[in-house]
Amino acid sequence: MKRYLPFFIVGTVALVTLASGALLYRAKRLPALAIPENSTTSAMGGTEMVHVRGRTDAPVTLVEFGDFQCPPCATLADPVNKLEQEYHSRLRLVFRHLPLPNHKHAREAALASEAASLQGRFWEMHDLLYREQSVWSKAPDVRVLFSAYAGMLGLNIDRFKKDIESEQAKARVKSDEQQALALGLANTPTIFINDHRVPPAQLNHSGLRVAIGAAMNEKVLK
Repeated sequence: MKRYLPFFIVGTVALVTLASGALLYRAKRLPALAIPENSTTSAMGGTEMVHVRGRTDAPVTLVEFGDFQCPPCATLADPVNKLEQEYHSRLRLVFRHLPLPNHKHAREAALASEAASLQGRFWEMHDLLYREQSVWSKAPDVRVLFSAYAGMLGLNIDRFKKDIESEQAKARVKSDEQQALALGLANTPTIFINDHRVPPAQLNHSGLRVAIGAAMNEKVLK
C-alpha cells in the first residue's frame, strides 16, 4: 500500500485539478508541563485537550512540540515510534503543535490533524502527514491532499472539510502555541522527557534512548 501511495496521491491531485547526552539532559530542566492523567488518543486536562499515546502509569513521558512540515520532525517520527515499541508500557507519548511561520503549509497540516482527531484518528493522521511530508509540502493546494488522506483513513470527508475550518481545531493549535511561547520555544522538534528538555544533539534514536534511560534511573532513585 505504502509503495503505491505517492501514485494514488498524484492521481487524486490530477483528477481534482482537472475537475476543479544524559548530563546535558539533567541540566536542561524546565518548568513542569501540564499533562493529563488520561491515556486516550485525545485527553482533556481542564479545558485543554492533549494528544496522548501510552499508559497512564508509564514512568517516562516524552512530550514533542512538532511542526508537520519540519523535515527534522519527520526524520524523528520513525525513531520515536520505534522507541515506543521498544519501551512498551514504560513510555508515554504526547504531541503538541508548534507550526513555524516559515513553513507555508504547517498550520493547515496541524488543522488537518485536529480535524482527524475529531473523528478519532489523530495519531493515524499524525503518522501519515510525517510519512508523506515530501509530497504535500510541495503541493499548490494541500487541502486536496489532506482530504485524500482523510479518505484513506476512512474519515467522513465532508465532516473533515468542515472541521478543518472549525474554531475548535484552531483553538487546539493555538493552545499548544501559547504553551510553547510560555516555555520560550521557537524551534522544532523540541522534546521534553519527564520535564527535561532534550538537547538538539540528542534528537535521534540513540540520544533519546540515553535520555529515557536517565529518566528511568531518576525515577528509581526517587
